[in-house]
Amino acid sequence: MTSRANHHLDTYLLRVLHTLLVEKSVSRTAIKLGQSQPTISNTLKRLRELTGDAILVRGKTGMVATERGQELLTLAKEGLDVFEKIGAPVAAFEAGSTGRVFHVGTPDYLNVLLIPSIIEQVRRRAPGASLMVHALDAGLDYSNALETGRLDLVIGNWPDPPEHLHLAQLFEDEVVCMMHRDHPVAKKGLTLKYYVEMPHLAPTPYIEGHRSGIDAALAEQGLKRNIQAAIPYFALVPHVLAKSDLIFTTGRQFANYFVKDWPIQVFPLPFEMPKMRFYMLWHTRSHVAPDVVWLRRLISEVAVGLGMSAT
Repeated sequence: MTSRANHHLDTYLLRVLHTLLVEKSVSRTAIKLGQSQPTISNTLKRLRELTGDAILVRGKTGMVATERGQELLTLAKEGLDVFEKIGAPVAAFEAGSTGRVFHVGTPDYLNVLLIPSIIEQVRRRAPGASLMVHALDAGLDYSNALETGRLDLVIGNWPDPPEHLHLAQLFEDEVVCMMHRDHPVAKKGLTLKYYVEMPHLAPTPYIEGHRSGIDAALAEQGLKRNIQAAIPYFALVPHVLAKSDLIFTTGRQFANYFVKDWPIQVFPLPFEMPKMRFYMLWHTRSHVAPDVVWLRRLISEVAVGLGMSAT
């Protein structure tokens, strides 16, 4: 007898095993599976060698399953069910009935612009789902979090996103400056000379070792801004500008949000700089996952609905 170690159970053997134990007949199994009787007999021999059991033995009224055979019938059914599920198409995502918990990493900048509307739409379209928003900071390895599934996607705007991640553009935003409307420079007009000399408020970098696009653009001209204060939360910006002589550089949509309720004025950036580009990032592991595809589409639709220019 050939060693059992040289045999491998495949779907064909599993299907023959299951059919033999249901039909309790080599001939009926052959007919049902469209095989010849000798082929099924040889397969039964292989199954006996593999399991070390007769599986089917002769009785008074025909073939009967051994005790081990009875156990194998249940196992074979379960195995075939597993193979069927593996080969079946991925089930469609049902947003209305899901209890899925989504995890999204975003910069604090978007908390007053995009995130409230995303949450609104998730609540409307998937009331049983949960959306957990994670702040991006220097202590979070977002690339690893996407790879391991701790995050489903990340919304970012840094100049050089990792090439191994998938990317979809969300919107662009013009870079502008904010300062107190009674600031002396506000009356004179913001020039490049004033911009470099003025004390600046800046966001705390949320990626370790990351230099902002603003500082990179200035460095190309041999210039450097005078950062006098840094804060981790963008929501503090209007509070700080209302009580100081600092200038803050940001996107126009963020600046315009606060102008109507705060003593703040918005100025064009006094030097050429590309628009800020915001995008979604996700790992290949979730590229075709129906639930994550649904979330990405929802976020894109929200951005468009808010009048943000997707590119």
